[in-house]
Amino acid sequence: MSKISQNIKFLRKKKGLTQQQFADQVGIKRSLVGAYEEERAEPKYELLKQLAIFFDVSIDDFINETIDEKWAPKPKGNPANLRILSISVDKEDNENIEMVPLKASAGYLNGYADPEYVSQLPKLYLPMFKQGTYRGFEIKGDSMLPLQSGTIIIGEYQENWADVKIGETYVFITKSDGVVYKRAGNKYKENRNLKLISDNPVYEPYEVNAEDVLEVWKAKAYISTHMPMPTPEPTMESLTSMMAQMQRSIANLNNKDIN
Repeated sequence: MSKISQNIKFLRKKKGLTQQQFADQVGIKRSLVGAYEEERAEPKYELLKQLAIFFDVSIDDFINETIDEKWAPKPKGNPANLRILSISVDKEDNENIEMVPLKASAGYLNGYADPEYVSQLPKLYLPMFKQGTYRGFEIKGDSMLPLQSGTIIIGEYQENWADVKIGETYVFITKSDGVVYKRAGNKYKENRNLKLISDNPVYEPYEVNAEDVLEVWKAKAYISTHMPMPTPEPTMESLTSMMAQMQRSIANLNNKDIN
């Protein structure tokens, strides 16, 4: 018996409901309840979310855990509570790199865990990223200069948010701000706000509640149509500074030789 079918049956009986009573309360046919519990069919994602709410369990646990008398839910926000990630694969069963363009970023908040939605996103092929799970996100605005608005950030999925490192850049998917590309200002901890920092000093750092975060993707590369500017010609001031630095370095070496 699959975990989903077993969990539906166990949780229904725990509530003391017959199949008909359960079907009436969640708004489906009784025959569907029987089909789900006997593994003749599987609920679609929207119904899975509804059932998880009905039984007061997380959708992650509802799909991945065997829920029985010995089962206990993991604490909310616990990094060990691994999150579900929907992916798509190519004909050779290799994971695709899905692309989330700006126009799809709002819809991504609702469909990020829906396999059908994810499978319809545009795909990227980057041969250097073969191991791991990656996704492309188009960023907006100038908060992360010199990266321009419209740049695509290639992020690697972070399953355990405790691995987030201070000062490194990530794509954070949050309920309040949607898709944002920022530097982490502190380590992820349960029941603590996460500080997000922009590279553009015009923008002040801000904090989001840990429970507001849906996904975290570590930045691994970017794609941009803005080519880098040439290195500026050295000025008299910069040449003087370089000479002074060289003189200090030589003096330090001489002092070491004398000692």
